[in-house]
Amino acid sequence: MNNLTRLEPVRDFLSLRDAMDQLFDEMISQPGSMATASSLMPAVDLYQTDEAVVIKAYLPGINPDDLKISVTGDVLTIQGEQLAERENKEATYHIHERKWGSFSRSLSLPVPVQTDKATAEYENGILTLTMPKAEGIRPKTITVKTK
Repeated sequence: MNNLTRLEPVRDFLSLRDAMDQLFDEMISQPGSMATASSLMPAVDLYQTDEAVVIKAYLPGINPDDLKISVTGDVLTIQGEQLAERENKEATYHIHERKWGSFSRSLSLPVPVQTDKATAEYENGILTLTMPKAEGIRPKTITVKTK
């Protein structure tokens, strides 16, 4: 004899919803458990003044010598690697959220810049790139003479 199973789409939908709720709860309560290479991308601020485009990237624990910064067209790319510390095999970790591995972050620049005059400084885990705007982009002031 065949057993028939009644189709209950509402129950199936609620089951899927419960699974998604659980996934999001885990992401919030245990942020390190969902770590991926994309989660290593540094947070950045990008702004411009009358003279330059400035990028500040949050890169704590990164050796500045391990950073590679390039500009191709209107795209700035910051690449590097966060090296892993050796884990203490004798210890029992209760929380292990720090991430390591290679990262790459590309940003579109709002205006053309002079890359040959760019400066990069690294202090307290923050990389500051200052790139002067191209000459044709800078605002020009014209003084008015009186007669």
